Amino acid sequence: MSACRGADSTPQRKTFIDSRDRYDPRSLDPALSTDVPTGRAVSYLFDGLTQFTVDAHLAPALAERWDVSPDGRTYTFHLRPHITFHNGRALQSRDVVHSFERVLDPRTKGGRGWPLYPISGARAFAAGSSSTISGLGTPDDSTVRITLDTALAIFPKLLAMPVASIVPDSDTANFAQHPVGTGPWRFVQWKHDDYVLLARNPSYWGGAPRLDSLEIRIVPEPSTSVAEFQAGNVDLLYVPEAETERWEHTDEKSAYLVSAPALRLWYVAINCTRGPLKDPRVRRALNYAVDVRTMLQRLVGGRGTLAAGVIPPSLDGADTTRHPYAYDPAKARALLAAAGYTKGFAVQLWVGQDETFQRIAQSIQAYLAAVGIRVSLVQRDNSAAREASRHGDADLFIKDWYADYPDAEDFLNPLLVGANRGVGGNVSFYENPAVDDLVARARTTADGTKRAALYQRADSIAFTDAPMIYLFFYNELYAVQPWIRGFQAPAIFNGQRFLDVSIGGPTTADAAARDSTARDSTAPHR
Repeated sequence: MSACRGADSTPQRKTFIDSRDRYDPRSLDPALSTDVPTGRAVSYLFDGLTQFTVDAHLAPALAERWDVSPDGRTYTFHLRPHITFHNGRALQSRDVVHSFERVLDPRTKGGRGWPLYPISGARAFAAGSSSTISGLGTPDDSTVRITLDTALAIFPKLLAMPVASIVPDSDTANFAQHPVGTGPWRFVQWKHDDYVLLARNPSYWGGAPRLDSLEIRIVPEPSTSVAEFQAGNVDLLYVPEAETERWEHTDEKSAYLVSAPALRLWYVAINCTRGPLKDPRVRRALNYAVDVRTMLQRLVGGRGTLAAGVIPPSLDGADTTRHPYAYDPAKARALLAAAGYTKGFAVQLWVGQDETFQRIAQSIQAYLAAVGIRVSLVQRDNSAAREASRHGDADLFIKDWYADYPDAEDFLNPLLVGANRGVGGNVSFYENPAVDDLVARARTTADGTKRAALYQRADSIAFTDAPMIYLFFYNELYAVQPWIRGFQAPAIFNGQRFLDVSIGGPTTADAAARDSTARDSTAPHR
């Protein structure tokens, strides 16, 4: 939603300064895009065959349209004509094959190639046992044919992830530091741990950005970001959780705020293989014992919506009529008694370094103590806590899950499917064949309405089994300077590319003309 704006003093600069990142991008190479700062930067410099809009809908990008075979296994992507890389070379289908090979090449250390694994031959290529990816074909310079091992209805969404961005097949050895893409922004300078500076691409196929330049400012300390925003030195601030109440309840500050639901679930994984936690009655008791609504208001500034499943309300498949677990200590005690634990039991709750998570863990400890469950907090660095949960060593683990792509499958599959127990993301070690079957059927169902119904049924079954303490879906909160026009808070991390954002209005003559030129983001696809 857009915020109201008061009077402002528009700065003379024509560079938009974004202070959201707390640390340097790992790289500017799409093949090494494994974190949010890197993924955001990559999305400014590069395009994929598909893309996400600011409100997390799928749209065509380098591919103006695509066709799908009747069996759902073969996708044929038709590239837009007359697209050039920042170095002037024309985009061709061979660049797509080269880009995917770079990502899957076993010599690409620390990459994240799983979004391309559904392609036939991708796993063998990544393992070094094949010299080609059998599922990739280029019938001509403007057509890419991709064959999958099995039908996967969400495959075009995977291609909108930063790792699937397209690079020229003549990339240089220093490509990660001096990238060349087709995106709306061109690389200018990277001063590590300080800023990344980008310039508008005047010949961008989707219309040139209104801004002249974009600066990604690296600010490790949230308090410094706040001070820089208040001084007018940055244009976009991610409001820290601890500052939420002060910003929302101050008239002057609240005028700057812009908010949007994020595809991000906060929860406490319950290890379903350990002791009393094997019993679903016990797991439901844990949910009834915790006052999530109060924690959300007091500890996170109300920035969220209570979770009644793992699917965010904005995604197809979410059951918005389902009620979350109520705070009912008496019901929690009754369930514990029915399970044979009238005197309670002891568990360990693991938590990482995040201060908000730690405060939530302390509150959960107190709530569970009130129904007889003795909780010991185990605080470790984020890496150690994560590894303990993946190896099944934690009874309870507080964490969040941020969507890689906007689809219910990206919550159900990693968090609840039995095959993904442990390192696959299912750190509840939950397994229910009915849930597994529904998710597997949804993955191959092309009809969106039928697929959403399958998602909803799987989520409902798991909600009753209670493999986690369901907390909430998080809301992102930004402060935007009053001289900024056109900014929308993105629902997915790579959905806002600053094409329609301006400082006090359009800054170049051709930006005005751009309004009369269709961006062609709604080109038909099948």
